[in-house]
Amino acid sequence: MEDSARPWPRRLSEALRASPPLLWAFIYFFFLLSGYYVLRPVRDAMGAVGNLQLLFTGTFVSMLLLQPVYGALVSHFPRRVFLPLVYLVFIACLVGFWLLFGHGPAWVGNVFFVWVAVFNLFAVSVFWSFMADIFSDAEAKRLYGYILAGGTCGGFLGPAITKALVDRIGVANLMLVSAGMLAVCLLCILRLQPWAKWREQAGAPGEMEQPIGGAILEGLRLIVRQPLLRALALLMFFGVGDGTLLYNEQAAIARTFFDSAEARTDYFASIDLAINALTLAVQVLLTRFLLTRFTLGTVLLIAPVVVLLGFALLTASPLPLLVAVVQIGLRAGEFSLLKPARETIYTRVDPEWRYKAKAAIDTVVYRGGDLAFVWAHKFLAMGGSLVVFGVGTLVAAGLCFSAWRVGRVQASFPTTTRLEVPLAAS
Repeated sequence: MEDSARPWPRRLSEALRASPPLLWAFIYFFFLLSGYYVLRPVRDAMGAVGNLQLLFTGTFVSMLLLQPVYGALVSHFPRRVFLPLVYLVFIACLVGFWLLFGHGPAWVGNVFFVWVAVFNLFAVSVFWSFMADIFSDAEAKRLYGYILAGGTCGGFLGPAITKALVDRIGVANLMLVSAGMLAVCLLCILRLQPWAKWREQAGAPGEMEQPIGGAILEGLRLIVRQPLLRALALLMFFGVGDGTLLYNEQAAIARTFFDSAEARTDYFASIDLAINALTLAVQVLLTRFLLTRFTLGTVLLIAPVVVLLGFALLTASPLPLLVAVVQIGLRAGEFSLLKPARETIYTRVDPEWRYKAKAAIDTVVYRGGDLAFVWAHKFLAMGGSLVVFGVGTLVAAGLCFSAWRVGRVQASFPTTTRLEVPLAAS
C-alpha cells in the first residue's frame, strides 16, 4: 500500500516504531509543549491584569540580558553538559515560583509572565538545535512533521491538564506539574545523545564533547555578517509582525462584535481548536510530502502567500469570521509548514550557527518583533482596522520577500554532508 494511502494514525505509529530517535524526539517535544501549555493559561491570566506593552518590553529586555549568559554557556561548555543544564535551570525556576506563589510580593506575577515567555522561546530553540545535531537534512524533511505533531498533541494536553487541576491543586502546584514534564524532557535528552554522538562520526569526532567556543555575542554578529541568517532573521521579524498585528486587532474586533465575555471566549476557543486541528492534520498528512517533493524555497513561500492574501482580504472586509479564518491560516501555516521548513536548514550548518545564531533569532529577533509591532498597533489602531490590516499587508509582502530570499540563499548550501543515523545507535 502506498504511504499516502494509509490512515495517518497508522502512518505515524509505524514511523515512531521504525525509528527510536524519532520516538524519543516525539516524546521530548510532546512533554516540552505540554509543560509550556500547562503554564500558558496562568501567564495569560496574570497578563490580563497587567500592562501588556510594559510586559512585552520587559520580556525583550530580558532576552537581551540573557543572550550573553546563554552565549557564555554555549561557548564554554560542551553540548552534553549545557543541554541538560538549561533544563535543570528551568526546573529550578519552576520550583522557585512554586515556593513564591501565594506568599511572595505582587510583582511575582509580572516576573512569571516574562519568565514563561523567555522559557518558551529558549527551550524550543534549544530543542530544534539539538534535533539538527541528530537528524540529517533528508531525515528532517521526512520526520520533522511527525515531531511537530508531537508538540501539537502536547499543546492539546497542557491546557486540558490546567483546566482539570487548577481548582483542585491550585496555581502554585501547577508549577510542579510542569517541572515534572521538563524532567521527562531531560530524560529524552540523555536518551537521544547516543544518536547525536554517532552523527559526529560523519563530521567532526568528539564535537559534542568540546565547547563550541567563540565570542559570547557571536550569534548576533553572525546574523549581521551572514546573508542566510539575515534573511532568516527578517523572515522571523515579519512573521511575528503580522501575527502580533492580527492578534491585537482581533481582540479589538471581538470586543466590538461580541457583547459578552462568554461570547468572546467561545470565539477565541473555536479559533484555537481549529488552529490545532488543522496544524495536526497538515503536519501528519502534508508536511513530509511537501518537504520531500518540492524545493525548500517553494515550501517556505506557501504560508507567507496565504498570509498576504488573507491580509489583503481583511483590508477590504475586516469581519470577525474572516479574521478568524486568516488567524487560523497564519498560525497553522507557521506551525505546520514554515517552521519545519526553516528548521531543516539548520541541519546543514555548523554548531555555532545552530546554537548561537539560531537562539538569537528565536529569542531576541522574535521578541524584538513582538515589541515593535505591539507598540505599532497601539498607534495604528487609531486609524481603525483598515489601517492596521493595510500595514499588515505590507508586512506580509515583506514576509514573502524574506521567504523567497531564504529559499534562494539556502539553495547554495550542501544537502548531503551528513549521514543518516542508524536505528540502533548506542
